[in-house]
Amino acid sequence: MPLPLFLAMIAFVIAASGATLALAFWAEVPLMALAFAALAGSLALGARQWR
Repeated sequence: MPLPLFLAMIAFVIAASGATLALAFWAEVPLMALAFAALAGSLALGARQWR
């Protein structure tokens, strides 16, 4: 993978996570709900790799 594409992908992931957090804070989503959603997503992806 070329370095500029790799760096662009990293920048996109950081920007997307920042936008997600900003939107969640703007909508006044409880931090525990956000943490639970992140944990559930992590567990789902982890369980998917076990197959």
